Amino acid sequence: MSGVAGGKSQPIEVAAGLVFRDGKVLITQRLPDAHLGSLWEFPGGKREGGESFEECLRRELTEELGIEAQVYEAVEELTHHYPERSVHLKFFRCRWLRHEPKAILCSDWAWIGPEQLANYPFPAADARLLEKLRTNWQEMAQFPVSTRGDQEADHGESGS
Repeated sequence: MSGVAGGKSQPIEVAAGLVFRDGKVLITQRLPDAHLGSLWEFPGGKREGGESFEECLRRELTEELGIEAQVYEAVEELTHHYPERSVHLKFFRCRWLRHEPKAILCSDWAWIGPEQLANYPFPAADARLLEKLRTNWQEMAQFPVSTRGDQEADHGESGS
C-alpha cells in the first residue's frame, strides 16, 4: 500500500497565517463537520500541487475570508500526528492589507490580542506556536512602516 510505517499516508501540507492588524491577530473557527470541527485556528489550508506554501496561504485567505495579506517569513514549521491523519504545518507572519474578513469557508472569525488567546480552544498541533506567540507577540505584530498607497507594491516584495 503506502509504504509508510503503520499504513499512514504522507502528511497533508498546510500553510497558515498569523495575520496581524493593529496589534491583533486574526483567528478563524473551523466548520463543525470538518476535522477538528469548531476549534479555532490561524487561517490557511491545504497546499495544492505546484504551489508554494506562500501562494497557498494567499489563495486560502482569499477563499476562506475574502481578505488580502502580505505574507512575510515562516515563524514555525512542524509535523503533527493525529490518530486519523498527519499534517505538516508551515505558519507565516502576515500583515492584513485589505478587505474586511467574511466567514466564507469557516464558522466565525475574530481579531484578538494576546490576553485573549486562552479563551479560544485550538488544535493540539498549534500548542508550540501559541507559546511562541504569547512570548513574542510584540515582535511578531510589528511590520515596517508603510503607507496605504504602497500596498500594491507589497505583492512583489517576497522575492520568491
